[in-house]
Order: sequence, then C-alpha cells, then structure tokens
Amino acid sequence: MPVSGLLHVAIKTADLAATVQFYTDVIGLVPAPRPDFGYPGAWLAVPGGEAIVHIYAGGPALGSDGRVVPGSAAIDHISLTASDYHGYIARLRERGIDWREFVVPGTTLWQIFVYDPSGVQLELTFDGRRESGPPPDLSDGRRYVAGRSFFRREAA
Repeated sequence: MPVSGLLHVAIKTADLAATVQFYTDVIGLVPAPRPDFGYPGAWLAVPGGEAIVHIYAGGPALGSDGRVVPGSAAIDHISLTASDYHGYIARLRERGIDWREFVVPGTTLWQIFVYDPSGVQLELTFDGRRESGPPPDLSDGRRYVAGRSFFRREAA
C-alpha cells in the first residue's frame, strides 16, 4: 500500500507561546482546533487548510531528564512551500531572526532556511519564476550550507 502524503510534523517545545507566535506571526500558519489531549499544545494550519504542524509542550515534550531537547535530532529540516520571498525576508529582518538563502541548482527554486524557537530548522521553498525582486543572496555568511548550523538559542 503506497504512502499518499505527509499529514503533519510534531514539534516539542519548552516555550509554547514563543513557538506558536513564531509559526503564526513569522511563518503565517493559523491556529486550528486541537483535541484535549490532557497536556498543553497547539495545532497550526495552512490558511484555509489542514493542520500541518502539531506543537507539544509539557509532559510529552520532556526527555528522560525532564527537559525539552532543542533541535531537530536526526531530521535535518522541515520544508514548506511558500510565496512572497522578499516579504519573508522583511519579516525575519524586522524580528531580528537570522536566516540563510539558497537556490536549488538547476532549478528556479529559491529557499530560505530559518530556525524556530526550539531549534527546529525550516526550509521555505519558493518558485522563483513567480517571485519579484532580486534572487537569493548567496554571498558568504548569507548562503545556506547543508549541515552547517547557524542556530543561536539567544536569538530565537
């Protein structure tokens, strides 16, 4: 039986409010109805669509030492399709959030890489043919380099 899609990603966080704010204010997802699982959390959806990000806080988010482990573990990043490349850059800049940029070789796909407050790396992918303004900045220090983390807890 073939897989037919990805339903959602689940993110553990030590700061539910900051994480929800990041995904709504910066990324543009919207709150969605969430069943009462008996612990804090949130479901966030694509506007007019389904919940694609589930956020856990409290008990299920805690490791064996009683703390939330930051980062993405063995998963390198979560990729979301988006539009308004330069609008995202402006939003990140306004909030003092660091990011990296990339163009997928041989394609028209423009990318922004950014970390959420829990250290989960997101890749926002845009169709460069539909974007206005200059292409991604691939200069040293701004260009995304696979496997090279730029997460800074104090900046998240």
